[in-house]
Amino acid sequence: MISTLIAEATVCDFKEALEVRKPKSWLKSVSAFANTSGGTLFFGVDNDHNVIGLQNPQKDAEDISRLIKERISPIPRFILTAEQEYGKAVLVLSIPKGTHTPYYYKADGIREVYIRLGDESIVAPDHILHELILDGMNESFDALVSKYNAKDFAFSSLRARYRKWAGKSFDDKFLVSFGLVDEETEKLTNAGVLIADDCPLRQSRLFCVRWNGLTKAGGLIDAIDSAEYTGSLILLLENGMNFIKQNNRMMWRKAPTSRIEMPEYEERSCLEALVNALVHRSYLELGSEVHIDIFDDRMTIYSPGGMADGSIIQDQNLSEVSSKRRNPVLADVFARLGYMERQESGLEKIIEWYQVCANYTEEKMPTFSSTSSQFIVTLPNLNYGLKTGLTEEKQVSNVIKTGLAEEKQVYENLLNTLSLSKPTHKNIMAMYNQFGFLESFSRSDIVTVCGITKSPASSLLNLMKRFNLIIEAKDKGRGKYHFIKPESRQ
Repeated sequence: MISTLIAEATVCDFKEALEVRKPKSWLKSVSAFANTSGGTLFFGVDNDHNVIGLQNPQKDAEDISRLIKERISPIPRFILTAEQEYGKAVLVLSIPKGTHTPYYYKADGIREVYIRLGDESIVAPDHILHELILDGMNESFDALVSKYNAKDFAFSSLRARYRKWAGKSFDDKFLVSFGLVDEETEKLTNAGVLIADDCPLRQSRLFCVRWNGLTKAGGLIDAIDSAEYTGSLILLLENGMNFIKQNNRMMWRKAPTSRIEMPEYEERSCLEALVNALVHRSYLELGSEVHIDIFDDRMTIYSPGGMADGSIIQDQNLSEVSSKRRNPVLADVFARLGYMERQESGLEKIIEWYQVCANYTEEKMPTFSSTSSQFIVTLPNLNYGLKTGLTEEKQVSNVIKTGLAEEKQVYENLLNTLSLSKPTHKNIMAMYNQFGFLESFSRSDIVTVCGITKSPASSLLNLMKRFNLIIEAKDKGRGKYHFIKPESRQ
């Protein structure tokens, strides 16, 4: 039973015995679990998961409850249960993520806030403490009202991008509905400050360097190209992408009927990574900025602040990453401008776009790493160490592969213009990936591919008909359909 509980716990600590005289040794974990993503403490179990047992579990349980109430403020929710393993008593203390952060450990005249980092409980840095305070107030930094008057700032970059993306002019009333201006005070929110042309926040900066070699010490010439940008996040994004394009060399090979283009870096992956860095970074971490570092074999995009929920990206399945957004106003604005999706699938997209490149191999998989204070995306140079001389057969295969990727992107862009829920969008793309435009399918195929029952499958069929995404394949028999190409839709 204990082994099962340990396996089910996402994050856990082990204590052979309960420390009553020096309870900080385990109470800091209580504070950290409540402030981060929750966790479990096992009393009577050593670090090797061996059950040692407790001599007096009833008294230990009373002491645990008392000490939490005396020394953790506010008092977090917790569940304390007793378990038996081979006749030995174990106490299991489960602490869910709290909603009234920060949770302080207080004793001996000190108040400390702890967070979880890997398998350690550490004192929260100042910028994370400020984020915990905002979380406890159900606020975010970008939604707070600033000291700047809206009438003193222009939004020409925002207006130009909106016109390009939406095909119509940006109305001044959108500044309020976008969350950039507070209607009562007529002052900018912090999101408005970050989007304004002449953003006065010093931490709104982007540093870009093309290094000479594989490290930042390349020999006689350290850097080949460099630039520093300040101001509106929209300008930072545009300038950053221009820097990447200038340093993204293109290789190509002849194919029987066309040319295969092979850039060093997949541009859409770079855009997604840079958008994430600018939108999801911590702006409470002063004296910091987003960095683009391009080496011979890779590009890294660094942003201040780790995962918004305090977790470590290396420890997670990308398809199950929490969708919590540190700056929800900025995320919404960038989605409205067409820079990112509302479905929050950015990390998976970065990998998917890499995988459809003609020069992609498994060794070139993008990677992600984070700590409590930083998030780094590493994009390998797709052409670094590439051997020349592809066979004609592989060239033809790559042409087909590239064409299918472009076709898929066009279809996904079409779905993004429709009012679809995230599960519906996912199910339609799953069906498209399985059958494309040529093969027909039925309701039973939807059940199999999407893993849903007959009733939801029928609803999905009717929805796809209503949006003119599918047409009945009469030559294949009753109840058979196939997808309609975007250019053929009426």
